[in-house]
Amino acid sequence: MGNLSRLSNIGKVIEQQLYEVGITTYEQLKESGSKQAWLKIKSIDPSACIHRLYALEGAIQGIKKSQLPAEMKADLKEFYNSFKGIKFNLS
Repeated sequence: MGNLSRLSNIGKVIEQQLYEVGITTYEQLKESGSKQAWLKIKSIDPSACIHRLYALEGAIQGIKKSQLPAEMKADLKEFYNSFKGIKFNLS
């Protein structure tokens, strides 16, 4: 481990979760996209919140999550809200 935690917004916890869902490189994260990566993490961690989704997108773009454009945040928030209340299969 260690490569993903060099990206913006990615600490050891998110890095470990990405590894657990099969995303081990920046290229895989970028190819997967923040939404799909977040869904994979959500399947193993029901507490995955919108800030994790923002963090993943920021990591892909190479910026802090606070620097994401408002339109991008709005799109991610809409995506996140579409999964509220949905139980994920944790098996």
